[in-house]
Amino acid sequence: MRLAALSGRLAAPRSLGAKLLLVLLAAGLLGALAITALLALVITPSFDQLERTAVTAHIQRTRAALGEYISKVESAVRDYGDWNSSYDYVVHPNPAFERESFSPLAMANLDVNGMAYVRADGSIIIARWLDLNSQHDVGTMRRQFIDAIHKINFSQALGHRNSTAFYTRIGPVVAAVGVAQVRRSDGSGTPRGHVLMVRQITQRQLSALLQVPAALGPPAGDNARIMPAPREMTISLPIRGPDNRAVASASFTVPRDVSTLGRGILLLAVAGSCLLLLMVLFVLRRMIAQLVLAPLSRVEQHMQHVTASGTLGLLADDGRRDEIGSLGRSFNMMLKQLKDLREQIEVQSFALGRSESAVVVMHNVRNALTPVSTILSRSLGEGPATDPATLARATAELARCDTPTARRQKLAAFVAAGIQAEHAAHAERQRQLRAGRDAMQQVLEIIGAQQARAHERPQVAPCDVADILAQNATIARYSGDTAIQFDCPGVPCPVLANRVILSQVIGNLFGNAAESIAATGRGQGTISVSITAHAGRVDIAIRDDGEGFSAATGKALFQRGYSTRGHKSGGLGLHWCANAMTAMDGALRLESDGPGKGAVATLTLNAAPSAVSEGAAPAAQLAA
Repeated sequence: MRLAALSGRLAAPRSLGAKLLLVLLAAGLLGALAITALLALVITPSFDQLERTAVTAHIQRTRAALGEYISKVESAVRDYGDWNSSYDYVVHPNPAFERESFSPLAMANLDVNGMAYVRADGSIIIARWLDLNSQHDVGTMRRQFIDAIHKINFSQALGHRNSTAFYTRIGPVVAAVGVAQVRRSDGSGTPRGHVLMVRQITQRQLSALLQVPAALGPPAGDNARIMPAPREMTISLPIRGPDNRAVASASFTVPRDVSTLGRGILLLAVAGSCLLLLMVLFVLRRMIAQLVLAPLSRVEQHMQHVTASGTLGLLADDGRRDEIGSLGRSFNMMLKQLKDLREQIEVQSFALGRSESAVVVMHNVRNALTPVSTILSRSLGEGPATDPATLARATAELARCDTPTARRQKLAAFVAAGIQAEHAAHAERQRQLRAGRDAMQQVLEIIGAQQARAHERPQVAPCDVADILAQNATIARYSGDTAIQFDCPGVPCPVLANRVILSQVIGNLFGNAAESIAATGRGQGTISVSITAHAGRVDIAIRDDGEGFSAATGKALFQRGYSTRGHKSGGLGLHWCANAMTAMDGALRLESDGPGKGAVATLTLNAAPSAVSEGAAPAAQLAA
């Protein structure tokens, strides 16, 4: 039953991914079979013929290179044979000719290792062997060169020709030998002997001639030999001497490119099948990534952006009506609810923070004023240390002359005790006043610290000013009876600000603009907002078509206590807005072309660092 169900799903797959997989798998298999048939019927039989042709070409190229090498020696020796000075030298040898013609420089220019003149009877007039690198005579090679000359049958080698060239072995080296008859340049006279030139051929020179690594070895037969291997083949050709027998062999190895290509193409069918299957999987992966993974990655990227920036921006709607599109719409609904709740919490937290701060300050002030109240209460409740009336009577009695001495002493002691008590009470009052002064100083310090905190810069973070503008525009649109049309940009624009304070500033400016429009009496108006970024700063211009103001009025708008509305008092709105913008490292300015021509309020803030745009995801994330 399970096998039947599985075969049924393969025969008629329901999902798009399964259908795509089945179609591409069939195309891959058909392609692999077609490639295999093509190789078997067309290409494979031609590989052996191509390889034989390549081997023949290598052999012919090697023979041509060896023939060219000895032909150069023959050309050089022919010039020495057809030379009048050589013709005379054979009969009458002289040192001057030897110094000129057999000098190391002359032999180096001819690029020959050995030279010799031989008379017609076979006797050697002169023979020399030169090491071209050091340009010194090599006695051992000279002797071996002379032995090789004695073995040459010149009549057989030349035949009916004036010159010839052949390869021979001279001791341990293989050399190209050029032989020419010595005769006059005009052809007159009978030949008087022979001139020989020898050019050694090394493995390096042979490799340069053949343009492949080559080796010289002992003769391996009179015919070419081919020794194949799986990936390369070694070709050995005989180097023939004057009797047409091999004196050495030139061998080189060439890759079997054709055979390797044949084996590679034979394996291409299997590789092609695998490649096609990989292509199927790749295309399937791309389709799944495009249809499923990319939208999910976009949602995930947006959630990460929300987590990192704290901005609850909505996910862009791509218009899909499937499950993923429904997921995006549900996610946006959740973000809207979270945004509303967060704004409420931010406002409540801001108000609660101010209330708690005020309570703490008043509590500290009360604690500091308690000693002052106690000191003042004690001072008001305490009487004099000595009764003033009694002290006055004692003083008056001391002043009389009839007061007895004993009585005078007692009165003096009483007055002294009263004065001492008064001094002690004065010292105590001084101590209590100093304590009260210290308590008042603490109160002043508490008030001063609170004033300093009031002027501290609020904490700023990246926030979307376009979102804040849209929220406050919605609130301001229904705040009065005037029909106001708002025109706000919908493109996100992150700035560095305190979201709650910036929202209050924008709300205050929208409120002032709405009141200015209402003051015209038209019953309707327009408020437009534009955002401009430049050099790391962002300008938010709020323009209205309200009553405007004169230049003289504009100078006093930011003063504390000033208001253009007669029914209002305080005038703290614009003054507080300007201070709040300054505290956020921003600025606020108001401009108007005059009464009845509207006004423009421009907010300037720092732009937030660039972040990933909402609703966008890197291509690498989408294709993962």
